[in-house]
Order: sequence, then structure tokens, then C-alpha cells
Amino acid sequence: MSSGVLPWVLFGLLVIALLALDLGVAHRRAHKIKIREALIWTVVWISLALLFNVGIYLWHGSEQALSFLTAYVIEKSLSVDNLFVFVLIFAYFGVEAKYQHKVLFYGIVGALVMRAIFIGVGVTLIHMFHWVIYVFGAFLIVTGFRMGLQKDREVHPQKNPVVKLFRRLMPVTQDYVDGKFLVKRDGRTLATPLMVVLLVIETTDIVFAVDSIPAVLAVSTDPFIVYTSNIFAILGLRALYFALAGAMSLFHKLHVGLAFILVFIGVKMVLADVVKIPIGIALGVVGGILVVSIAASLIFPAPDSSTKPGADGITKR
Repeated sequence: MSSGVLPWVLFGLLVIALLALDLGVAHRRAHKIKIREALIWTVVWISLALLFNVGIYLWHGSEQALSFLTAYVIEKSLSVDNLFVFVLIFAYFGVEAKYQHKVLFYGIVGALVMRAIFIGVGVTLIHMFHWVIYVFGAFLIVTGFRMGLQKDREVHPQKNPVVKLFRRLMPVTQDYVDGKFLVKRDGRTLATPLMVVLLVIETTDIVFAVDSIPAVLAVSTDPFIVYTSNIFAILGLRALYFALAGAMSLFHKLHVGLAFILVFIGVKMVLADVVKIPIGIALGVVGGILVVSIAASLIFPAPDSSTKPGADGITKR
């Protein structure tokens, strides 16, 4: 499926058009994204992904379409957990709500490139060295156990090596300067704190990709399926962030469900040559785990202490 150039060109043009529509029309002026607007855009992005999935079904059959849907659900689920980290990052830097969409937008533009590199490397390694699939599987199992045992989530941007290097090379203003990334003062180019936030978001996405890409590669090694499902998941990430930002504490059991998903996908990869788990069953298991974890979060609310700020002033999950 991915051997042709035309699908890649058409998808690239689609993504460019969607990004232009998002930033140039819908969010041309910086403003606070309200829940109603965020929910509408969340439905739009999910609907576009499902329409794209229908297109895959019509042109390439049910198996490829089911692979895309499963990969999309896995990536979307993992990306929801990433939203908890975005909340902490914005709280740490005190980013105003009206500038958060801009940071996430350019963060996603960078993610388009980084995900392509990660996917290309992952697919190449699996095709050249079959045993790499066992390494990826084991990595997912270990990551799943670590996620399940993790109680609190914290961010420490001051320890980020990329941020440290950037601050040495580029002077940073004290204020946000109307949401700009770079400003000119006294003939010098200065970065604003918003540029530092963008760097933290970009480097954090790299960490996210290390977890999510192997998980999707367990579903399909077709680069087109893996990349398009990833991109559709992260394209709708900003809208989903603003829709859920005020209700993150409601989903306090989600990370446990995601941990089970990672372990399941890891076992699927490790046993790929012994037991073939059909894509339909894998999708059912992933969907079932998500439903149970969300239901458990709502039935058993988190204690009040889980949503109070920590000693560093950053809310923990």
C-alpha cells in the first residue's frame, strides 16, 4: 500500500490544508479556547480520521482499514495521557490560555517531522532485523509496568538538556511579549519564554513517540498506515486538550488502562511468530480496556489530595 508516491503526496497536501485552515482561519487571533469550541473541533478531527479510514477501506480493503483504526485508537489513547503532562508544563511556565493553542500548533508541526523519522527507522529495523520486534515488545511490556506503578506525574523543565543549551545560546526575555516566540530589542534577537515552552513540548513529544511508535508498529508495519494514524491522532490533540484540560482529574485511572494496553501490545509483539492475534480482537481488547479504565475513574473518584498542588506548585496526577 505504501509503495506508491501518490498516497503520500495527497496525504501531505491534506495535512497542509488542514493546518492552514486551523491556524489561518479558525485560530487566526489568539484567544482562550472555550470548551464548546474545543468539543466541536474534537468531533471534526475524529470525523476526518474516520472519513479517511473509510477511504482506506474503499481503496485497500477491510484489513488495512481495520489496521488504521486500531493504530489510531492506540495512538489517540496514548496521546490523551500526554495531555496530563501538557497541563503541568503550561502550569509550570504560567502560559496564558490564549497562547496555549499556538504552542501546541507549532509543537505538532515539529511532531510531524519527528514522527516520520521515528516511524521510518522503526519500520526499517523490523524489515531488516526481524528480532527487533521482540526488543520493541519487551520495551512496551516494561514501559507498561512502569506506567501502571507510577503514582504521580511531575515535570522538571529546568533539567531539560535542550532547554539548558538553548538558554546558554539565546538570551530569553522575562515577559511573553504578546505571544511571540522571538523579538528584536536593541538590535538583538531575543527568545521569549514561549519559545522555551515550545522546546519543552517538542522534546516531550520525542519521549512520547518512543512509547507510542513501537505500540503502533505491533499493529502494522506499513509506513503509510502507521504514519497517517499517528498524524490524525496528534492533529486532534490540541482540541482534545482544551476539551479535557479542566477535567483531567476525572480520568485518574486512565494511566492504569494505558499500562495494560502497552503490556498487551508488547505481548502481542513478542508472541507474533507463535500466536497471531487478529487485528479485530486486538482492537476489541484495546477498546474494552479503555472503557473499563474510564468507567473506573468515574465510579471511583480520586481522593482530593490527588488533585492538590505539590510542593513545587505544580498539580500532580
